[in-house]
Amino acid sequence: MQIWAIANQKGGVGKTTSTLCLARGLAESARQVLLVDLDPHASMTRAFNVPRHPVPLGTHELFSADAPSLDALARTTPIDGLRLLAAQPGLATLERRSATQPGLGMALQRALANVTHLYDYALLDCPPTLSLLMVNALAAADRLVVPTQTDPLALHGLADMLHTAEMVETSRRRPLARFVLPTLFDRRTALGQQSLELLHGLYAGRVWPDAVPMDARLRDARAIAANAPLTGAGAEAYRQALAWLLVQPPATSPQSQAA
Repeated sequence: MQIWAIANQKGGVGKTTSTLCLARGLAESARQVLLVDLDPHASMTRAFNVPRHPVPLGTHELFSADAPSLDALARTTPIDGLRLLAAQPGLATLERRSATQPGLGMALQRALANVTHLYDYALLDCPPTLSLLMVNALAAADRLVVPTQTDPLALHGLADMLHTAEMVETSRRRPLARFVLPTLFDRRTALGQQSLELLHGLYAGRVWPDAVPMDARLRDARAIAANAPLTGAGAEAYRQALAWLLVQPPATSPQSQAA
């Protein structure tokens, strides 16, 4: 099983949409995919119309002392081959618990290790903050995919995210492949064009050569999760981005991924 963390410490970059589209693309190519919602805001979980009340079982249970099997917590979705581990607001309390409950930083990795025979891919939708949940995802992941807008402020957020990944990689002592996915690109603006060129100049070889354009047809994550037909430039861009990601080599050493 390959584990991909989809993360950015900056919000509003299309992270949940990117995670959904990549996961759906993998499932549509006959892979068995586990989608893990790690964000206390539970946007991914809401996209699949999981009710708020009663609070669903899901990701939060993995951080308990007697954690149940991850696969027992996962639920089916309208997309064949795709299962979801739902998020809950209680995930926001984990930071306080970490001070008195050692080992929480590796809880997700331990849980995923028990289901490697059941899934081909696990995609981790991370919260937009540097937190215990993001550290869990980076500790468990084989690769990091960073969606980022093509504007100057987003590029600063990207640099912070890659620096965090570098620190976690050093701590876990195994390589973490890192790739950048340009999103919400407006070809009509000079600023967007300049930012995309700068992105490629700074991170040559680790950035998808194209960019996902702004596309109103991808604004409703519920439609993507409901298995509605995906059409338009944005959907096609995600298909091409997934094809590119699938042929990228794994990282061989921490030094090879240094930003």
